[in-house]
Amino acid sequence: VQLQASGGGLVQPGGSLRLSCAASGTVLYVNTFTWHRQTPGKQRELVASVTGSDFTNYADSVKGRFTIFRDDAKNTVYLQMNNLEPEDTAVYYCYADVKLQVGSGSYGFWGQGTLVTVSS
Repeated sequence: VQLQASGGGLVQPGGSLRLSCAASGTVLYVNTFTWHRQTPGKQRELVASVTGSDFTNYADSVKGRFTIFRDDAKNTVYLQMNNLEPEDTAVYYCYADVKLQVGSGSYGFWGQGTLVTVSS
């Protein structure tokens, strides 16, 4: 299973970006998708999560500005980021808890990270 993240870039404060992360390979379904971010010298932090039932959860720092949603037909998760702040600058990573096939357990996979820079 591979997770391919994309959509990062440079944006001005107050701007928007949409990240996407697609799971490919042997995927029966994805239980939970999550987005995390990390800046140099800091631990990776959870930004948002969405379950298979579309239950979502957000870090307090992004509530009201970020929206996570998924397209199960494409095994893809998105992170819509609005009203971006310089403090949102980080490498963003997606993570998927994947059921590979009937009768198998679930396994976790990380994407490669995509850089988001918020600066004027």
